[in-house]
Order: sequence, then C-alpha cells, then structure tokens
Amino acid sequence: MLGLNKKDFQLLLIVVALTALAPFILNPFPEGSAMAQFNAGYPDLMQKFVIFGIFAIGFNILFGLTGYLSFGHAAFLGVGSYSCVWMFKLLGYNVMPGILLSIVTSGIFAYLIGVVSLRRSGIYFSILTLAFAQMSFALAYSVLSNPKFNLTNGETGLQVYANDPQWMHSASKPDLPHFFGISMRATHEMEVGAWAFQFNFGYYLCALIMIAAFYLSIRIFRSPFGMMLRAVKSNNTRMYYTGLNARPYTLAAFVISGMYAGLAGGLLSAVDPLAGAERMQWTASGEVVLMTILGGAGTLIGPVLGSGLIKYFENIFSKINDSVLHGWFSFLPDGIEDFMVTIVHPFVGKGWHLTLGVLFMLIVIFLPGGLVQGGQKIRGLFTGRTEAEQAEADANHSTPAE
Repeated sequence: MLGLNKKDFQLLLIVVALTALAPFILNPFPEGSAMAQFNAGYPDLMQKFVIFGIFAIGFNILFGLTGYLSFGHAAFLGVGSYSCVWMFKLLGYNVMPGILLSIVTSGIFAYLIGVVSLRRSGIYFSILTLAFAQMSFALAYSVLSNPKFNLTNGETGLQVYANDPQWMHSASKPDLPHFFGISMRATHEMEVGAWAFQFNFGYYLCALIMIAAFYLSIRIFRSPFGMMLRAVKSNNTRMYYTGLNARPYTLAAFVISGMYAGLAGGLLSAVDPLAGAERMQWTASGEVVLMTILGGAGTLIGPVLGSGLIKYFENIFSKINDSVLHGWFSFLPDGIEDFMVTIVHPFVGKGWHLTLGVLFMLIVIFLPGGLVQGGQKIRGLFTGRTEAEQAEADANHSTPAE
C-alpha cells in the first residue's frame, strides 16, 4: 500500500501508532507519584521529539545513504527558524507560509553550501560543512544584527513585535502561531484516575508532518535514486570508473537533507515564535549526528528513536536535582541515603551529558548498529534467528517497491 512493500508499510504503521498514542505511552506513571518525574507526555517535549525526529530523518538521508558526514547541518535548522519568524513578522501568525518559506530558503542555502563542500569527500567535506556552519553562526550572531539591516537580532534572538507589519493579520485570528485559526498551543487535558493526558494541537500537526517526512524517506531509500546513493557510499571510485558522475546525486541528497533540517527549524519557530543563533552552533550539528548513530545510521526508524532518546535525557534527566534524589532514597538510613545521592548526583541534573556519554559508549561498543540492532537482537531471541539471518531476511523484504 502507498507504494510500499509489506515490511515498510508495517514500519510506517508503527510510527503512526507511536505518534498518535504518545500522550499515553509517555505518561506511564500517575501524577504526584515518585516516578512521575520520568513522564514525558507534556506538549513541549513531545513537540521536540517529532521535530528533531524530522531533523534526524533528513540527516540520515545524507549520512546513512551516502556516508557523507556533515558537521554543519545546524546552519539549515537556524535558517529555517529565522525564515519562519520573518514570515510571522511580515504576514502574520499563520504557520503554513513560514514553514513553506523555511523549506525553500534552507534548500537554496543547502545548494550553495553543497556546491562548494561536495568538491571534497571524507574528513575534508566534514570540516568544510563545519566551517560554513560556524560562519553562519557568526553572521547570525553579530554581522546580520547590525542596526542598519537587522535580520537576526543577534544574541537576543528574532521575535515578533507589536510594530511589525503583519500584513495578513486578522483580529479574528489568535495573536500567537496558529494553523488557519487553530492555535498551536490549543491543548485538551483528559484525566483518567490518577493520570493526566494532554493532547496538544501543535504536537499533532508536527507529528503529521513527521509521518509525511518519514514516508518520503522510505520512498527515497527504496528508489533507484536511493540505490545510487548507496553505491556512492559503497564505492564511489568504482562508480566514477564506470562512467557515472556521483556529484549530482550527492548534491541532491545534501539539498534534500538541508530542506528536512529547514522544515524542523520552521516547526521549532511555529511552536515557539523565537529564533536564535544558538540553533546554528556546532553542538547542535553534533547532536543530530549522535541521534542518527544512536538510533542506527542507514536505517529508517533509527534516527527517530535516537532523537527521542537524546531529547528525553536532555529534558528529563537534567531536571533531577538533589532534592529529588533525597526523595528517592529517603527510605534508607541517613548515612546510606547521602552516600547514594553522592553516587548518583554526577549522572543527573547538569551531569546528564555524562549519562548520555556512557550510554553512547556502550551502544557503540556492543550495538554498533544502534538501537535498531538491539531491537533486531531481541526479536531474534523470540524468532530463533541469528543476527545475520535476521539481517538477510530484512534485506529480502527491502527490495524497491514497484
């Protein structure tokens, strides 16, 4: 169905089910309980899950298929964010023009950077993309914030002010980002016993876009174009000697990946109408690399899983402070309680990066294929297949759809 083979269609249904049921899945613990700290079913975090999932899906089209490792993808995320906010300032708070402009501007920007960067490969390509991203950050942070042509508003960030034109603004529309009159912040809360579930319109709009982006990535992976990108990754030199020019394919992949990043940036501004230069920093580019590798580079659902894992750690583990730890270990004698808090303290709160680093190290050592490989191993325990047999079976079901 939808031009997909059975396995890919089942995978798409899994993604649809996970996004639709996220308010329930991410709120497993009752409100007010000690474990409610680990609930993640609130709108802001769920929006980040799907938006950064789009970012990682696009990056995987470049890195997972061609093997070209970009350290500058945050530049497209930032360009998308600025474009969306500028549409808010000029036209009004309807998110669709801003999202569309984000895709277009990031695609143009990616083409300009790709034409230069793709003249090199390997580490030289990675360094070039990093250099362009840092130049973009410097431009957004200082040069383009010049009062004569203030395009980015520097370190304060670009936002909408009362004196902005907003030519298409209507008094009947919400004075916040909206989708043809429906506020992106519109939230319905449902209480079931001790549980509270929140259904946010902005999240579901972003989730629908992510599902469409995921479907498009499946079609790209299974298309002849995707096979050419795999050939680039496998042996670019051999392609050259057979008379095939790989550059148009890699440039197309780079532009598509940049447009995905711009879409994610536009959605970030659609749910929170503010764009800052920090979204262009090299750390943001490194984050999407981690997302893709943790989930499984070159797999379909891996980047989505990796982005969810990192955003979960960033938003949940970073909020665990000493008072929360003392509450967890309060049943222990005082000396042992303080000892346990001292042991756990470096791995939570401001030290959540340490926990993520340990997890990343373990996955790279024991599951080089990422979380997807871990899932395949677990499935193999129930099916009785070895990992190699499971991979062969998956490959047989992953032929391009006709």
